[in-house]
Amino acid sequence: MSQDVKAATKGDEPPPPAPASGASALVALDNYAGTLAQRTYLSLKDAILKLGYRPGEVLRKPEICAVLGVSRSPVAEAVARLAAEGLVDVVPQSGTFVARFSIDEIREGAFLREALELAAVERVAETLSDEQSVLLRRSLRLQEALIADGDIAGFYETDLQMHDLILSFTGYRRLSSMAQTAWVHVNRARRLFLPTPGRVDRTLEEHRAIVEALEAHDPARARRVTRQHLAQLTAALDLMLRDNPEFFDPPREGAVS
Repeated sequence: MSQDVKAATKGDEPPPPAPASGASALVALDNYAGTLAQRTYLSLKDAILKLGYRPGEVLRKPEICAVLGVSRSPVAEAVARLAAEGLVDVVPQSGTFVARFSIDEIREGAFLREALELAAVERVAETLSDEQSVLLRRSLRLQEALIADGDIAGFYETDLQMHDLILSFTGYRRLSSMAQTAWVHVNRARRLFLPTPGRVDRTLEEHRAIVEALEAHDPARARRVTRQHLAQLTAALDLMLRDNPEFFDPPREGAVS
């Protein structure tokens, strides 16, 4: 190599690697139950909700077929279902893309989830049994261990499970699925929120306050601390939009803020 070339290249840093495709986040179909199309749908949905596929990223069907070992048919069916749920945008003549976050849909989902959870904690505060208390305390211990291990993804899943537990304690079988439907866009956005330094520790403290209010059989207190807990995400929306504007669609004119 000539001295001129050496001088030109000395100190140059290599270009950053191209971002990995979201297909690398797809989980093998053996981990799911159901038909081939159902399992393909679940693997794709999990990868999208967990931000393996980033908002705005293109979904390359041949790549998905290769990674999951399936034909185009179950992938096409899965994409159609995800599009109906608002998680995928199919643009004619352009391609298929992971839907960007919608501030409007996140706020609407947060509003609906809050209405369901506040009603749920009021009811559970009046009826919580010793057995149910044990399950909630076990969840808190697991959350604490996951934080200590630095397992944010595990903490996130256990967080969701604790909220589902409380909803199930109402005795209403459809309540959890209704809440999950309302919360689907919020859950995806929370993946940007929870890694914020100190946020998981504060979330654990908020969970403890909710459990203590339920164990005290205090509906008003349970409602208050749950509202404070759920309000944290709404308060973080502007911060998430500021730090990751490329992941969000602009709000509609006249939308409620």
